[in-house]
Amino acid sequence: MSRNGKKPVEIAKGVTVKINGDEVAVSGPKGNLSYNIKPEVKVTLSDDGKEVSVERAAETRFARAMHGTTRSLIQNMIVGVTEGYSKSLKIVGVGWSASLAGNKIQLNVGYADTRIVEVPQGITADIKNQDIKISGVDKQLVGEIAAKIREHRKPEPYNGKGIMYTNEKVLRKQGKAFGG
Repeated sequence: MSRNGKKPVEIAKGVTVKINGDEVAVSGPKGNLSYNIKPEVKVTLSDDGKEVSVERAAETRFARAMHGTTRSLIQNMIVGVTEGYSKSLKIVGVGWSASLAGNKIQLNVGYADTRIVEVPQGITADIKNQDIKISGVDKQLVGEIAAKIREHRKPEPYNGKGIMYTNEKVLRKQGKAFGG
């Protein structure tokens, strides 16, 4: 039995959860999210409407995998519509910068052209100096956009330049030794 899956998800104040067939819809003060449930799991709302529980419909390997995953996704949706999620990145490099133009982030990170990352609806980007903050209600989408930004210039271990998460530690390497 999944240890994570058998714990019920508590519904925070100000959040409403609706189960319509194979869809779970969560709405709260920061926004609305929905998730399509796999047929291998069954999601039920408690009688008092304060907890959501997830159970397996079958004992297959995929059903066991989806049991804990579905519970975690519902938990993430509830946290997202109440508190929201954010990722912070910093750009390290001389002359490297980022700017926001509408719903696009323009990255000048040492290439001949400007790299552009589109920000989807529901995600907000804030850029100050060489710091980028991505925030929104969908945890997966916030992480995906942050990863797309980081992908354009991953931190390199010799000079320490690149786009990195603010709490990321880059393992530095010594480089070539001269002399003999």
